[in-house]
Amino acid sequence: MTGATKGIGRVAVERVVAGAPDARLVLLGRGPATTALAAELSAGGAQVSSIDADLLSLRSVRHAAEQVRARLDEGELPPLRTLVANAGAQFTNDLTESAEGFEATFAVNVLANHVLVRHLQDRFAVPSRIVVTVSDTHFGDFRHNLGMVPAPRWGAPETLARVRAFPAPHTTAAGRTAYSTSKLAAIHLVHEYARRLPPGVDVVGYNPRFVPGTGLARDAGPAARFAMRSVLPLMTLTPFATSRTTAGRHLADLALGRIEAPSGSYVDHAKVARSSDESYDPARERELWDAVERLTTPRQGLPPSGRARGRHPRRRA
Repeated sequence: MTGATKGIGRVAVERVVAGAPDARLVLLGRGPATTALAAELSAGGAQVSSIDADLLSLRSVRHAAEQVRARLDEGELPPLRTLVANAGAQFTNDLTESAEGFEATFAVNVLANHVLVRHLQDRFAVPSRIVVTVSDTHFGDFRHNLGMVPAPRWGAPETLARVRAFPAPHTTAAGRTAYSTSKLAAIHLVHEYARRLPPGVDVVGYNPRFVPGTGLARDAGPAARFAMRSVLPLMTLTPFATSRTTAGRHLADLALGRIEAPSGSYVDHAKVARSSDESYDPARERELWDAVERLTTPRQGLPPSGRARGRHPRRRA
């Protein structure tokens, strides 16, 4: 599981531990927070370990996946039955680059997940499930994002994977457009994974809806941060927003198989629903698959894994 240390991820991981005490849970994340969470849950009797993974470095993600494979092959871990790709990032611009020079939002929300899926797909037991946290911002309308996030702007995947893909790339609007577009890309890939993964390995996209207070807006300006921290959480009392507790509970239930959903589904809150009309495009999905395959193939001369250039990301968790 990625994105387990904060927000809906923290709620979900605690519910998974409580609901499946025999499960062996491996947390993938960067820094001491992931290690500390694994130690805390282990001290309470759960079987939890961690592997360092910087999602802004494909080399780091690849290395983490290889460690998972090694632990599986050596019998240190039981058969792999679930992957929860919950981590996500949003920036206040379209200028921040990953360690390999990709636009940081696309790197975390699309490419890192692809590396994990591709490196682990032949290690999944049957039946198994992959859950990718997506977002209803990909609809691009007021009903789904209350006007807070611009609609996605699709383009050639190689362009979307790089900085300056959107107008006025130094602006918050460009950063948020990159976010909604990356989530549309994630849904496209869920559809393509469903076609390509081995039988019995299901993949679903999970939309928690708008969840205030997750830390996704920490790079925003003071007014936006205040609203996210102190004002917008009140919206969880209305149908327009979801609390971290509720969203985390649904994520855990989906991971544990308590919510039925066929492979390729878009799960909105706790029910299978239809994603946007734009998100169903087999030709675009094949094009995106081919592009991310090229972009995530290791090449000579890449810079060493490390911290992103530009502003620090804020992961959805």
